[in-house]
Amino acid sequence: MTLSRRRLLSLAAGAAAFLPVASSRARARTYPMQPVRIVVGFAAGGVTDILARLMGQWLSERFDRPFVIENRPGAGGNIATETVVNAPADGYSLLMVTGSHAINMTLYEKLNYDLVRDIAPVAGIARVPNVMEVNPSFPAKTVPEFVAYAKANPGKVNVASGGNGTAAHVAGELFKMLAGVDIVHVPYRGSPPALTDLFAGHVHVIFDPIPLIDRAHQGGKAAPFGGDDRGALERVAGGTDRG
Repeated sequence: MTLSRRRLLSLAAGAAAFLPVASSRARARTYPMQPVRIVVGFAAGGVTDILARLMGQWLSERFDRPFVIENRPGAGGNIATETVVNAPADGYSLLMVTGSHAINMTLYEKLNYDLVRDIAPVAGIARVPNVMEVNPSFPAKTVPEFVAYAKANPGKVNVASGGNGTAAHVAGELFKMLAGVDIVHVPYRGSPPALTDLFAGHVHVIFDPIPLIDRAHQGGKAAPFGGDDRGALERVAGGTDRG
């Protein structure tokens, strides 16, 4: 199925218009009457998980009902999506949708769901830029130096991601194509374990959201390309991932 740009914009506009109406109706029906689960398709500690927990806490306080975060990592978010699609359509199973879900619609030949048909948008939460990050011990300190090193060492540079089909994976593949370098993709079950191996020097580079990268940068465990000053994070910011 092809999801056109016009259709995406229409969905986003519809979600924005739907939110206040849904909120008033929810209050009128005293929703929720029982705990609500927010299903996250990625490992605990990642940006999507952090956003879900912040939203869950806010919603729990606002509605005086538990909003419980349930992590179902794997398959680029497909496992979590199927969990919600197969749940009763009663509003008590919510899904944190990211850019990976849009990617999956073109990455996988056959999915057990139709994202547009089976998932109703409620609200946009965040837009998070991705950053190219290396371990401080890596010999390249700038993007041109990285490209030169990768070309001189084909197949010997590893790029980590939070899993196949994630925004970090696609960002790495796009960089690989545009720079004309042979770097090896190493998928993990979420960004936190990928970052752990980056800190340890087991992998060389990652394209990940600013909140995780900024925390690593402050701890001196990883360095964004463009310099050591904090402004480098913004200067090297690439694509976006939504939660």
